[in-house]
Amino acid sequence: MRPLPLLMTLMFGTGHAAAATPAQLDTRARTAVAEMTLAEKIQTVFGYFSTDYKGTAKPEKGVPFSAGYLPGVPRLGIPDQQLTDAGTGVASQPNPAPRQRTALPAGIATAASWNPALSYAGGAMIGKEARLSGHNVMLAGGVNLQREPRAGRNFEYAGEDPLLAGVIAGEQIRGIQSNHLVATVKHFAYNDQETGRFKVDVRIDDAAGRMSDLLAFQIAIERGDPGSVMCSYNRVNGAYACENDYLLNQVLKRDWGYKGYVMSDWGAVHSTIPAALAGLDQQSGWPFDQSPYFNGALKEAVENGHVPPARLDDMAYRIVRAMMANGLTEHPVRVEPENIDYARHAEIAQAVAEEGIVLLKNRNGVLPLTGRQQTIAVIGGHADVGVLSGGGSSQVYPVGGSPVPNEGPAAFPGPIIYAPSSPLAALAARLQAKLVYHDGKDAAAAARLAATSDLAIVFATQWTAESIDQPDLSLPGRQDVLIAAVAAAGKSTVVVLETGSPVTMPWLANVDAVVQAWYPGSRGGDAIARVLTGEVDASGRLPATFPLSVAQLPRPVVDGVGLAEDARFATDYYIEGAAVGYKWFDKHGHKPLFAFGHGLSYTSFSYSAVKAQAQAGALMVSFKVTNTGQRAGKAVPQVYVSKKGSGWEAPKRLGGWDKLTLAAGAAGETRIEIDPRTLAVFDSARGRWKIAAGEYEVILAEAADAPVATVKVRLPAREFAAGAR
Repeated sequence: MRPLPLLMTLMFGTGHAAAATPAQLDTRARTAVAEMTLAEKIQTVFGYFSTDYKGTAKPEKGVPFSAGYLPGVPRLGIPDQQLTDAGTGVASQPNPAPRQRTALPAGIATAASWNPALSYAGGAMIGKEARLSGHNVMLAGGVNLQREPRAGRNFEYAGEDPLLAGVIAGEQIRGIQSNHLVATVKHFAYNDQETGRFKVDVRIDDAAGRMSDLLAFQIAIERGDPGSVMCSYNRVNGAYACENDYLLNQVLKRDWGYKGYVMSDWGAVHSTIPAALAGLDQQSGWPFDQSPYFNGALKEAVENGHVPPARLDDMAYRIVRAMMANGLTEHPVRVEPENIDYARHAEIAQAVAEEGIVLLKNRNGVLPLTGRQQTIAVIGGHADVGVLSGGGSSQVYPVGGSPVPNEGPAAFPGPIIYAPSSPLAALAARLQAKLVYHDGKDAAAAARLAATSDLAIVFATQWTAESIDQPDLSLPGRQDVLIAAVAAAGKSTVVVLETGSPVTMPWLANVDAVVQAWYPGSRGGDAIARVLTGEVDASGRLPATFPLSVAQLPRPVVDGVGLAEDARFATDYYIEGAAVGYKWFDKHGHKPLFAFGHGLSYTSFSYSAVKAQAQAGALMVSFKVTNTGQRAGKAVPQVYVSKKGSGWEAPKRLGGWDKLTLAAGAAGETRIEIDPRTLAVFDSARGRWKIAAGEYEVILAEAADAPVATVKVRLPAREFAAGAR
């Protein structure tokens, strides 16, 4: 063995690990793995659940009530891996005294901001809290496309479009890893429903996948360079995702050149030799799986030659390299929650929430509230004490605890948690009106209160969670009846939706305003109040289509509903292929309730000087945006591209966007480079992207159904590799 000082110099160099070149990282990681014993390699690829589970005690050195732990190799300077669930912040497994941390708004809310910088800031914030909580691996970077609006985990992800989802998730990953942590993009791939998630076989062809779900992952990985990719529970074209050679070896590692490691979801491993050979690098969360496949069994498989020693070396190398690349080796974490700046972090969460809140309807300018009302009824949704969050492994327990006793399941995916940020109190601090709260449980009584008030604000909630899909698109608990009754009282009615997915609105024509607040995080009450009162502009835009009904969806009923829990079944993505969300609606001529990209502002914008030019193989779009209203606001111009006769899955695709803050009367110039993959079709036979020569339409729009200008441009034919752009 080399002397330790020499080994440390070879591994880490003499400077900052983050400044190392890729070649230097390769050398350092391979040097470290060459010094490992077989036992040390095995312990690097076999992860434990850091919580007592199924009679297996948590590892002694694991951070309690966390997602996972893997021991390091101290003699080589390789630290322990301490994993935390982290979709919207540092999560905690349920226990009598769960960790309380800052909760970002739901991932879908961050996507609704259409602001990559905010996604980065949110990621950096939760990454800092993870570091100060003793974690160095965050299971965050959710990018599963919203193919199924009823899916229980939609709130964790970033909507239905691969470009928007990939950019938003990629920026969160970059923010997390700025803290010298490993982030994890997930769940790879097609984990787009919770019903039968352990058994469902997703069937889709290569080209459709490359232009939809896989493209979202590809963009997120390019943008964020996550240390880890988490493979999903489901099967894909017959093979489990965590032992799927096509997904892991061919697409991820070969075509995209991914250098990090693949970890399994908790309970997603079903074999030793097939999984190792198909590209899985780390088994996570024992004892969730049926067997400790990557422990003694993997050791024996290597010793017997069923898994080549070089493959185990590659598994360990990828993990160690990701740790080195992100500075885990030079920047050890410590448990120092006393150093978390909760006040500052809550401000970041609030900023994300404010830009993610979407004003869907605003009849006669009822919003913003300007103080002309003397009495306001605030009804439902526990708005007197807090705001809702989504359930499951991503659950963040907010600072101060939940002010609402758990109304949901006692066991996973519960409990139902509210952040103690009261919209009622935040409104009262900003308005001179008398505010009266009613819990909304008696619709008739709520309507009577509305009738005696100048305006009613109804807070409607929809709790969604991991492991369960919604039965339909309706608000639960007779809230549609409540809203209809309040609206029928004859006074102005505003509806604030705290939901994780699109919902139908049978009462829409009878209310004056609808505000989509999603799950708005630790300071959500203040964010909602600031948007309602106009302290900030309503600048969110929908990252997913709101259907009129389930009849407009590719599947009126979620596949697998009604089957036995252990039943194996398939879901056929050949139906829609890459035509996900607004593309499906465009293709079939469906008019949605609210379109992808929709969102109103408290001001108005005009667009001019729209130009599109082909430059050095790229398509550049430029235009001028002017705030034509009386107050400052944020414009979100969206650029869609279209090619007739192209063989595309749908009439148009999102090619890029911008978000501009403009004072009243001010103008700004925007220049957008269109991602070339949004102009291309994937040729599976050749493994290449192809842009056809010819005339393209460039559509400047305020939403997928709201074009404001169209220009044409001719592009030359172009081809590029599967992992290029």
